[in-house]
Amino acid sequence: MREAPVGFQCPECISQGQRDTRQGRTPFGGTLAGASGYVTITLIVLNVIVLFVGAAMSGAGQLVDGLFSSAGRIQFLGALIGPTVTANPNDLPPGITNGEVFTGVYDGAVYRMFTSMFIHYGLIHLAMNMWALWQLGRALESALGPLRFASLYLLAGLGGSVAALLFQPKALSAGASGAIFGLFAALFVILKKLGRSTSSVVPVIVINLILTFSIPGISIAAHLGGLITGALLGAGLAFAPRQGRNAVQAVTFGGVALILTMLTVGAIVLH
Repeated sequence: MREAPVGFQCPECISQGQRDTRQGRTPFGGTLAGASGYVTITLIVLNVIVLFVGAAMSGAGQLVDGLFSSAGRIQFLGALIGPTVTANPNDLPPGITNGEVFTGVYDGAVYRMFTSMFIHYGLIHLAMNMWALWQLGRALESALGPLRFASLYLLAGLGGSVAALLFQPKALSAGASGAIFGLFAALFVILKKLGRSTSSVVPVIVINLILTFSIPGISIAAHLGGLITGALLGAGLAFAPRQGRNAVQAVTFGGVALILTMLTVGAIVLH
């Protein structure tokens, strides 16, 4: 028996009561488990692991380069690029636009659309993105819940990949920046919905956009693609009516995913 506010209860009765109690929800329908930030932490750990695995794959002679800047084997294996990578065609997988999807001869590495989100060009690139993910991720995961936040992050990153494939297909692009820009946009929309000040977010977005257009080598398309995708998803999350909220949010995410899929197929067909 377990002591209760009035008398005692058996363990089975306590467990049944917990199952029957309605669990708390965030203002956007997510579970309160997001307050722990497990998804944010997991994403950061995955990105860090991938960087060190990539550095190790570069070999002892190129370990420093792999940790700080240069494109190594893992970039050629998993970063985003449209045409087939030609650095070592006998040892590396093709680009995304290799083959035709409607003729049965497509053998492109479409997985690059996702793996590129977890690959970075050195510690500085990684640190900047992970710092932003830590700041944004905890707030958004707490507000949205783990499932909605994870879906937002991955789809915003995919939006960045699609934009890079469409507008910069020959660049070997990598990084979590598309997803990060998507989080910035979603946070802005959510703060507006909650009636809170966006004065802390807008300057950061503006500064990052200025850097995007002024620093050579940055994938402008990926940043803008992630930003637009994050804004669309954030609007679907924030402004879904309370009645039927889950359905509206699911349709929003499914619709955005379908559009991104169609754009990807179009890029492959028209390459």
